[in-house]
Amino acid sequence: MREETPNGEGGVTPGDGDAGADGALASDASTADVVVPGCTPNKDGVIVREEVPIAAGLHAKFRVAKDEDISTAGTPAAGGKRVWDFTGALASDVNVLVETLPLTGKWYAGKFPGASYATKLQEGSNLLGVFETSPGALLLRGVVSPDDDLYKTELTNTPAVQALKFPVQLGAEWTTTTDVSGVAQGVTLFGTYREVYESKVDAAGQLKTPLGTFDVLRVRTKLVRTVGILAPVTIRSFAFVTECYGTIATVTSAQGEANEEFTRAAEMRRIAP
Repeated sequence: MREETPNGEGGVTPGDGDAGADGALASDASTADVVVPGCTPNKDGVIVREEVPIAAGLHAKFRVAKDEDISTAGTPAAGGKRVWDFTGALASDVNVLVETLPLTGKWYAGKFPGASYATKLQEGSNLLGVFETSPGALLLRGVVSPDDDLYKTELTNTPAVQALKFPVQLGAEWTTTTDVSGVAQGVTLFGTYREVYESKVDAAGQLKTPLGTFDVLRVRTKLVRTVGILAPVTIRSFAFVTECYGTIATVTSAQGEANEEFTRAAEMRRIAP
């Protein structure tokens, strides 16, 4: 059984530590004023597929912290919007280069025909999310280990999980119920287990990051994972998405989080210079 889930990044987007930067990444950019080549933000409150860089071969620097007190609620702003300040240094911060990796030559490439790239799901774990980009969504097809060895992981989502659904706009919501099958750390699963992802674009505003301040839409995701006769486990996450950069921050709760706006993050990441 896997520990990671997407955070809407290409993300991914929820999990007990994810996603998700598993997703949309900025090209090389040193300040928030630098425009990603080929994309100029129109700040219309609607993020379409063409305004999000999700493909193999991209990378961006993120500042990642674990098990820290945070505020997902932010502070109220004019027009019903919010402001989130993620600039503060946290004790567990590390700088991480997040990359979207081509599938060519990888042992798992043939297992996911039509997939677009793989990316590490969580700092501290080597597992990779395998994503497919489509005109309407960013899809998490499965999770794999980087090596095909005795302790390999090869998990498939049926159907693929919608980590992001386009266009991203306030009030949009979507749900994926998926059955997970395959091999986890060298052990073949007996049957499948179920994951239900409920996502909603629930807030808009400004996000302050170490790189700069961005206009964002926030994607809230609740994951409920049910394995056999065990009690379901709930994991919550937020992905902050902006035009031309994609997902620039994610916050993920620990397992069993009951509060929609939580104050303790299992993992938090935000784009950095």
